[in-house]
Parts: sequence; structure tokens; C-alpha cells
Amino acid sequence: MHVLFVCNSNVCRSVIAERLTRAFAADNGLPGLTAESAGTRALVGFPPEPLAAETIAGLGGDTAGFKARKLAPEMVDRADLVLAMTESLRDQVAGLALGVAPRTFTLVEAHRIARVTGAKSIAALHQARNNLAYVGRENIADPIGLSADAFVEIGDRIAELLFPLLAALAPHEQATLTGDGEHPGLIIEPAAPRPLSAFLAAQRRR
Repeated sequence: MHVLFVCNSNVCRSVIAERLTRAFAADNGLPGLTAESAGTRALVGFPPEPLAAETIAGLGGDTAGFKARKLAPEMVDRADLVLAMTESLRDQVAGLALGVAPRTFTLVEAHRIARVTGAKSIAALHQARNNLAYVGRENIADPIGLSADAFVEIGDRIAELLFPLLAALAPHEQATLTGDGEHPGLIIEPAAPRPLSAFLAAQRRR
């Protein structure tokens, strides 16, 4: 399962989510879970904002090699799941091409649907979204220009939403089926229960 995270500048929220996803995959032995991020108005080529980098490190992630990138249609095309940081960004991504909307959510929205319905696939998330109206805003605020405490708060919020969602949608390679013309692929099932050590061990001491 390849996840694309989208924010504005791609130096704060989306890179936090990307690098925490990579840490989660490594910690839970999920090589098929991959992630990238981009911004609609990206500071192309920039590293993560310093406070965002500190937040990622504090939550068990790694920012090595990261450079901000501008959102491009091919990134959306190769993503199995797109998680935007705001409703406005979600709608921008969904408008890029036909067929994108069913796999595009805000992070808050996807977490809420999975928690309420027990959805274990991207298709189930989309189906439940159509049947589970919500009145309100499901955004993660941009902390750029704010204090270190604000970055800690946003980082913790992203982790609290993201890790349970990834655990519910963690991909497992499907065994090859023989004799019926089917091909190997991915199925989306819950991961075996494991401690979220990358999150729990790295919670900041307040």
C-alpha cells in the first residue's frame, strides 16, 4: 500500500506523516507499506522545517534525504491512498483526475471512518464515507511560523490519527493463487497486534 500525504509547502505536516509512516512500516515489518509526500505550493528542494524535523525525530522518524516536492498528477496516480491535511487540499487532489476521489481523504476523516466503522480496506473507507455524513471540519492546522510546542502538538496529533489507521489498513502480500488465472496482489487486512513502539517509546516527555 503506497500512501501519498499532501499539504501546502511539504516541509511540515505532510513530511511528518510520511516519515512516521516509514518508521511504522519498519517497526512493524511491513516492507509493502510505502509513503511519499508533496505540497500544492511546495518549497521545492527545501529540507523539513527545523521544528518539523525535531518533531519527526522525537516521534521515532528520520528526515534523512528529504527534499520538498510539488504535487504532480503522477504521484496521485501511483498512490493507493491519498491523505490530505485539510478538506480544501483533499478536494484539490480529488479534482486532478477521474477516479481519484474514492481513494482521497483527509487524515482526520480516514481515521474517523476506520474507527467508527471498523473499515479494513480503502474501498470500505470510501463506501462508509458515503453513508457516514459528518458535519464539521476535519483539518490539521499548519504549524509553520508557530512555536516548538505547536509543532509537538501537531506531530502528536498526526501520530495519534495515523498509526491506528495504518494498523487497520496494513497490507499483506496475497498468496499466489494457481489454476484459476488470478495473479498475486495486495489484500488489506488488520496487522497482527503489535506494540506501536515507534510511537509509544518516543512520546515526548512533558
